Amino acid sequence: MIKAVDLRKGRTVMYEDKPYVVHDAMHVAKGNKASYMQAKLKNLLDGQIIDVRFRVEERLETPFLEDKEYEYLYPDGEGFVLMDTTTYDQIHIDKGIVGEAAAFLKPNERVTCQLLDEKIIALELPHVVELEVTDTPPVVKGATATNQPKDATLETGARIRVPAFIEPGERVRVDTRSGEYVERAK
Repeated sequence: MIKAVDLRKGRTVMYEDKPYVVHDAMHVAKGNKASYMQAKLKNLLDGQIIDVRFRVEERLETPFLEDKEYEYLYPDGEGFVLMDTTTYDQIHIDKGIVGEAAAFLKPNERVTCQLLDEKIIALELPHVVELEVTDTPPVVKGATATNQPKDATLETGARIRVPAFIEPGERVRVDTRSGEYVERAK
């Protein structure tokens, strides 16, 4: 159990008997009135986002989530197929669980999944992944005075901004949390 005042982004809590992850939490104090916590919660089962107001001293239950490593295999119609790295069992998961991470997901990538009652409710990629640039416009001759980033398409279909010197076929490291270029892969 935690107090509502201890809510932070990324923390998992139970609200109305459902698991939620905190998207945003802000402590609000207005003059001589009682302060409260304004939070944006995302339901881990269906992806719905709700706004909730908690009293500062209100207590919330924190669920026990098990972290387990899986290997991403391939997309499958309405979802994705993962493989348990210990038992080699294949598991189908819904697109909603993967969310925006799908843009940086490539076959044979190791991912960490959070399980609640032996059911996958969240998927987390490594913070930095290495991907190949498949398409980017050519360098403009004479445009070296300033560092002008350009659009690039990666092997997964994701589009990011990269420095002008990056060419198609090169491998780059991308931060999966922000979707930004980190560096050229070595």
